Amino acid sequence: MLSAMATPPDGPAPGPRAIWAPWRLPYLEDVGAQERAGGPPTASTGSFLRDAWLDPARDRENHVVVRGRVGLIMLNRYPYANGHLLVALGEARPTLLDYDPAQRADLWLLTDCATDLVQRALEPQGINIGVNQGRSAGAGVPQHLHVHLVPRWSGDVNFMSVVGQVRVIPAALDDMADRFRKAWAALSGAWTSVR
Repeated sequence: MLSAMATPPDGPAPGPRAIWAPWRLPYLEDVGAQERAGGPPTASTGSFLRDAWLDPARDRENHVVVRGRVGLIMLNRYPYANGHLLVALGEARPTLLDYDPAQRADLWLLTDCATDLVQRALEPQGINIGVNQGRSAGAGVPQHLHVHLVPRWSGDVNFMSVVGQVRVIPAALDDMADRFRKAWAALSGAWTSVR
Protein backbone atom coordinates (compact mmCIF):
# COMPACT_ATOMS: atom_id res chain seq x y z
CA MET A 1 0.00 0.00 0.00
CA LEU A 2 1.37 3.44 -0.94
CA SER A 3 1.37 6.31 1.50
CA ALA A 4 -0.10 9.66 0.42
CA MET A 5 3.42 11.02 -0.22
CA ALA A 6 4.84 7.99 -2.03
CA THR A 7 5.48 8.00 -5.76
CA PRO A 8 3.51 5.32 -7.59
CA PRO A 9 5.63 2.76 -9.45
CA ASP A 10 4.53 4.11 -12.86
CA GLY A 11 5.73 7.68 -12.25
CA PRO A 12 4.96 10.77 -10.19
CA ALA A 13 1.49 11.26 -8.79
CA PRO A 14 -0.68 13.68 -10.75
CA GLY A 15 -1.05 17.16 -9.34
CA PRO A 16 -4.10 18.33 -7.47
CA ARG A 17 -7.43 18.12 -9.29
CA ALA A 18 -8.43 21.57 -8.01
CA ILE A 19 -7.13 24.42 -5.88
CA TRP A 20 -9.79 26.26 -3.92
CA ALA A 21 -9.37 29.97 -4.78
CA PRO A 22 -12.76 31.73 -4.45
CA TRP A 23 -11.14 35.18 -4.57
CA ARG A 24 -10.41 34.55 -8.28
CA LEU A 25 -14.08 34.64 -9.31
CA PRO A 26 -14.33 38.47 -9.44
CA TYR A 27 -11.21 38.49 -11.63
CA LEU A 28 -12.62 35.86 -14.00
CA GLU A 29 -15.97 37.64 -14.24
CA ASP A 30 -14.18 40.94 -14.93
CA VAL A 31 -12.08 39.36 -17.70
CA GLY A 32 -15.26 38.15 -19.40
CA ALA A 33 -16.89 41.57 -19.05
CA GLN A 34 -13.80 43.30 -20.46
CA GLU A 35 -13.74 40.97 -23.45
CA ARG A 36 -17.41 41.62 -24.19
CA ALA A 37 -17.00 45.40 -23.77
CA GLY A 38 -13.81 45.51 -25.81
CA GLY A 39 -15.47 44.67 -29.11
CA PRO A 40 -13.61 42.89 -31.88
CA PRO A 41 -9.89 42.24 -31.45
CA THR A 42 -7.48 44.94 -32.53
CA ALA A 43 -4.24 44.54 -34.42
CA SER A 44 -1.24 43.69 -32.26
CA THR A 45 2.46 44.33 -32.79
CA GLY A 46 3.18 40.78 -31.59
CA SER A 47 4.75 42.14 -28.38
CA PHE A 48 2.45 42.87 -25.45
CA LEU A 49 5.24 45.11 -24.14
CA ARG A 50 5.23 47.23 -27.30
CA ASP A 51 1.41 47.22 -27.35
CA ALA A 52 1.38 48.54 -23.77
CA TRP A 53 3.96 51.19 -24.69
CA LEU A 54 1.86 52.39 -27.63
CA ASP A 55 -1.37 52.62 -25.59
CA PRO A 56 -0.82 54.74 -22.45
CA ALA A 57 -4.58 55.12 -21.98
CA ARG A 58 -4.67 51.42 -20.97
CA ASP A 59 -1.81 51.59 -18.44
CA ARG A 60 -4.06 50.65 -15.50
CA GLU A 61 -5.59 47.73 -17.37
CA ASN A 62 -2.15 46.56 -18.54
CA HIS A 63 -0.71 46.86 -15.01
CA VAL A 64 1.86 49.45 -16.05
CA VAL A 65 3.28 50.85 -12.83
CA VAL A 66 5.77 53.38 -14.23
CA ARG A 67 5.78 54.95 -17.68
CA GLY A 68 9.07 56.71 -18.33
CA ARG A 69 10.27 58.79 -21.25
CA VAL A 70 11.68 55.75 -23.13
CA GLY A 71 10.24 52.68 -21.43
CA LEU A 72 8.03 51.20 -18.79
CA ILE A 73 7.84 49.05 -15.69
CA MET A 74 4.86 46.73 -15.48
CA LEU A 75 3.63 43.68 -13.62
CA ASN A 76 4.08 40.33 -15.30
CA ARG A 77 0.58 38.96 -16.01
CA TYR A 78 1.93 35.42 -15.43
CA PRO A 79 4.24 35.93 -12.44
CA TYR A 80 6.75 33.48 -11.02
CA ALA A 81 6.22 35.13 -7.63
CA ASN A 82 4.16 37.95 -6.14
CA GLY A 83 5.24 41.33 -7.48
CA HIS A 84 7.13 40.00 -10.55
CA LEU A 85 7.95 43.09 -12.65
CA LEU A 86 9.02 43.51 -16.26
CA VAL A 87 11.16 46.40 -17.50
CA ALA A 88 11.24 47.21 -21.21
CA LEU A 89 12.10 50.03 -23.55
CA GLY A 90 9.30 51.21 -25.81
CA GLU A 91 11.35 50.34 -28.87
CA ALA A 92 11.35 46.58 -29.43
CA ARG A 93 14.67 44.89 -30.24
CA PRO A 94 15.49 41.19 -29.82
CA THR A 95 18.93 41.36 -28.15
CA LEU A 96 20.67 43.59 -25.66
CA LEU A 97 23.38 44.55 -28.16
CA ASP A 98 20.75 45.57 -30.74
CA TYR A 99 20.24 48.65 -28.54
CA ASP A 100 22.86 51.38 -28.69
CA PRO A 101 24.83 52.26 -25.52
CA ALA A 102 22.50 55.13 -24.59
CA GLN A 103 19.45 52.86 -24.90
CA ARG A 104 21.13 50.16 -22.79
CA ALA A 105 21.86 52.82 -20.16
CA ASP A 106 18.17 53.78 -20.23
CA LEU A 107 17.15 50.13 -19.80
CA TRP A 108 19.43 49.71 -16.77
CA LEU A 109 18.27 53.02 -15.29
CA LEU A 110 14.69 51.73 -15.49
CA THR A 111 15.87 48.45 -13.94
CA ASP A 112 17.52 50.39 -11.08
CA CYS A 113 14.25 52.25 -10.59
CA ALA A 114 12.24 48.99 -10.61
CA THR A 115 14.65 47.50 -8.04
CA ASP A 116 14.10 50.48 -5.74
CA LEU A 117 10.36 50.15 -6.28
CA VAL A 118 10.32 46.44 -5.37
CA GLN A 119 12.44 47.02 -2.28
CA ARG A 120 10.23 49.85 -1.01
CA ALA A 121 6.85 48.34 -1.91
CA LEU A 122 7.44 44.72 -0.88
CA GLU A 123 10.60 44.60 1.27
CA PRO A 124 11.59 41.17 -0.11
CA GLN A 125 14.52 39.21 1.28
CA GLY A 126 16.01 39.03 -2.22
CA ILE A 127 15.34 39.81 -5.88
CA ASN A 128 16.17 37.76 -8.97
CA ILE A 129 17.03 40.19 -11.79
CA GLY A 130 17.62 38.79 -15.24
CA VAL A 131 17.20 38.81 -18.99
CA ASN A 132 16.13 35.83 -21.08
CA GLN A 133 17.55 36.66 -24.52
CA GLY A 134 16.11 34.42 -27.23
CA ARG A 135 13.41 31.74 -27.11
CA SER A 136 15.85 28.94 -26.23
CA ALA A 137 16.93 31.00 -23.20
CA GLY A 138 13.32 31.20 -22.02
CA ALA A 139 12.17 34.47 -23.59
CA GLY A 140 8.41 34.49 -23.96
CA VAL A 141 8.60 37.56 -26.21
CA PRO A 142 11.92 37.02 -28.01
CA GLN A 143 11.44 39.99 -30.35
CA HIS A 144 11.29 42.46 -27.42
CA LEU A 145 14.11 42.19 -24.89
CA HIS A 146 13.01 42.88 -21.31
CA VAL A 147 14.29 42.52 -17.77
CA HIS A 148 12.56 40.40 -15.12
CA LEU A 149 12.58 41.35 -11.43
CA VAL A 150 11.25 38.56 -9.22
CA PRO A 151 10.95 39.37 -5.51
CA ARG A 152 11.98 36.43 -3.31
CA TRP A 153 11.36 35.36 0.28
CA SER A 154 12.68 32.36 2.18
CA GLY A 155 10.08 29.65 1.75
CA ASP A 156 8.33 31.24 -1.25
CA VAL A 157 8.85 27.98 -3.13
CA ASN A 158 7.22 25.73 -0.57
CA PHE A 159 5.46 22.40 -0.41
CA MET A 160 2.87 23.49 -3.00
CA SER A 161 5.59 23.71 -5.65
CA VAL A 162 7.28 20.51 -4.55
CA VAL A 163 4.30 18.28 -3.79
CA GLY A 164 1.51 19.92 -5.78
CA GLN A 165 3.72 20.97 -8.71
CA VAL A 166 1.97 24.35 -8.75
CA ARG A 167 2.89 27.84 -7.56
CA VAL A 168 0.52 29.89 -5.44
CA ILE A 169 0.43 33.63 -6.11
CA PRO A 170 -1.42 35.10 -3.12
CA ALA A 171 -2.14 38.65 -4.37
CA ALA A 172 -4.36 39.79 -7.24
CA LEU A 173 -2.56 41.69 -10.00
CA ASP A 174 -4.73 44.80 -9.54
CA ASP A 175 -3.98 44.88 -5.80
CA MET A 176 -0.26 44.43 -6.42
CA ALA A 177 -0.29 47.17 -9.10
CA ASP A 178 -1.98 49.54 -6.64
CA ARG A 179 0.65 48.73 -4.03
CA PHE A 180 3.46 49.50 -6.50
CA ARG A 181 1.74 52.72 -7.65
CA LYS A 182 1.52 53.96 -4.04
CA ALA A 183 5.24 53.25 -3.57
CA TRP A 184 5.99 55.00 -6.87
CA ALA A 185 4.06 58.09 -5.77
CA ALA A 186 6.27 58.24 -2.67
CA LEU A 187 9.59 57.82 -4.47
CA SER A 188 9.09 59.16 -8.01
CA GLY A 189 10.82 62.43 -7.11
CA ALA A 190 14.03 60.47 -6.63
CA TRP A 191 13.77 59.11 -10.18
CA THR A 192 13.26 62.27 -12.26
CA SER A 193 15.77 60.96 -14.82
CA VAL A 194 13.33 58.15 -15.65
CA ARG A 195 10.46 60.50 -16.44
